[in-house]
Amino acid sequence: MPYETVLAVALFAFVGSVSPGPSNFMLLASGTNFGFWRTVPQILGITAGFSTVLLAVGFGLGALITAWPPIGLALKIAGGGYLLYLAWRIGTSRAVPDGQADAARPLTLLESAAFQWVNPKAWIAAMTAMAAYSKADNPFASILLITVVIAIVNLPSVAVWAGFGVVLRQFLTQPSRLKWFNVAMGVLLLATLWPLLQ
Repeated sequence: MPYETVLAVALFAFVGSVSPGPSNFMLLASGTNFGFWRTVPQILGITAGFSTVLLAVGFGLGALITAWPPIGLALKIAGGGYLLYLAWRIGTSRAVPDGQADAARPLTLLESAAFQWVNPKAWIAAMTAMAAYSKADNPFASILLITVVIAIVNLPSVAVWAGFGVVLRQFLTQPSRLKWFNVAMGVLLLATLWPLLQ
């Protein structure tokens, strides 16, 4: 794959990864409520899960979804339902009191990775990346390279959102501020459903 194409994939990955979306809003809320280190498994899960979506799309699942629309509809319904659940979970979460770490927690690595399979933004980005950058003359190598480049760029790009949340922790130490921040994050997450309704 030419150097220019690798740079184009990296730029595509940066813009897609750092822009607002369901996963990034969840990272912002998690960084605020639980801190950066407790959010690391969620960050890793996003990159791992998105990488598996990229591979699946590259190796044929994207074509299957295009050819058989009920699969796409099922993904939209599952994604929409899970987004509703996560919006409620974020909107009702509060700071974890000392000694009560089990009362609330950020998403685990596996939960975060699984979410990418029903995340509409992840599917759109994966299908766009594979359609735009994979090479018909060497599909296996180009699909793997695209996935690796995107994963390398995605990880620090999404981690920034958890970092923003940590910065906000100082401002949100008052329970009322944290409550309204979490409600706002839940509403923003709900707003990401709008493209599904089109």
